[in-house]
Order: sequence, then C-alpha cells, then structure tokens
Amino acid sequence: MPQTLHIEKHFTASETVRDIVIGMSDGLTVPFALAAGLSGAVSSTGIIVTAGLAEIAAGSIAMGLGGYLAAKSDAEHYVSEKKREHLEIKEKTEIEKMEVSQVFQSYGLTAEESTPIVEALSQRPEAWVDFMMRFELGLEEPNPKRALSSALTIGGAYVGGGFIPLFSYMVFSNASIALFLSILITFVALAVFGYIKGHFTGTVPIKSAFQTVLIGGIAATAAFAIAKAIS
Repeated sequence: MPQTLHIEKHFTASETVRDIVIGMSDGLTVPFALAAGLSGAVSSTGIIVTAGLAEIAAGSIAMGLGGYLAAKSDAEHYVSEKKREHLEIKEKTEIEKMEVSQVFQSYGLTAEESTPIVEALSQRPEAWVDFMMRFELGLEEPNPKRALSSALTIGGAYVGGGFIPLFSYMVFSNASIALFLSILITFVALAVFGYIKGHFTGTVPIKSAFQTVLIGGIAATAAFAIAKAIS
C-alpha cells in the first residue's frame, strides 16, 4: 500500500519574528505616545513631527544596538560554554558520561539502556559536546551573522512602526485633527500587528491584538495626560 509522504511544517524564523516584534511594537508605541503627549502641550504639528523624527532616529539606533549587543552576548556565551564542555569531557569524563545517562533517563530510558548509547557518543567528542550543549545546557549554536541581522531587523522595524503614528502630523497642520487620525491609524496598526504577532508566535491572535492595542493606548494616554497637566 503506497504511503503518503509526511511533510512537517514548522515555523523556523522565530528569531527574526522576535526582532520584528521588538522593533515594531516599540516603534508603534513610543513615537505614538510622544506625539500624543506633545499634542497636549503644543499646537504646532511641525514641532511634533520634528520631535517624532528625532525620536525615531534615536530609538531605532538604540534598539538596533541593543539587539546587536544581545546577539553578540549570546554568541560569546555559547563559545565560552562550548570550550568548558570540551574541557570537562577530557578532565571529568566519567561525570560527563553520568550526565548524558541522566539526560536519557529523563526521557524514560533506564541506566542499562542508556549505557551503550553513552559509550557510543563518548567516542565522538564533537557530537558529545554538541549533545551536552543542546540537552544539558539548552543552548543552540547561534548564527554567526545573527548580531548584524538582529540590529538591522529591530532598527528597521522600529523605523517602519514609528512613521505610522507620525503620518497624520505630516499631512495635517491642525494638531487636534492629526492627533485624532493618529490615534485611529495607530490603533488599527496595533491591532493588525498584534493579530499577526499572535498568529506567528502561537498565541490567540485576537487576544494578542487586544493586548497590543491596550498597551499602546495606555502609553499614549499617560503621555498625553502628563503633557497636558504640565502645560
């Protein structure tokens, strides 16, 4: 009887999606809150646009740099731990074999069943170290280009998100009208972004959309209230 080919569909771009989520969520929320806050204090949309653009530039650089440093730190941590594991399988061979056996036993194998597997693995030092990195420490080898990619993705997503709440201020000279349209456009963007984020991250899309809109709304309302009170 012919068998149907089983094709597994797994989402494998989690790191990229995470970077887009980080950049876009902050890009939508922070400039939106800044513009809303300034709308409560000044009537000139030119000032709001200038301040917004400055914030987008500074924010995207800061966020991108943060992503770069975080990815570099992950890579350096992985290299450091891998060197330590290489040293331990040479100097503490029996202890490391015991740890491998414990990993297999945590999956339901007995000590006797895991022994030949442990011995076979110990004859392949590189595979042994890779096994320990993944199953003992829970570390995956990072992409060497990850740091730059992360920085560009986060920074680009921040810029893309930041222009959405500022668009109405660039088109209309009346701050009140621009604020109303900015709220409308940004809340729609937050809802769409939250829904898409939920779809890709495995959470309930509607719930994710609601949470994203709620957070953005709270940030903008707080900024507007503070600016209004100060002015």
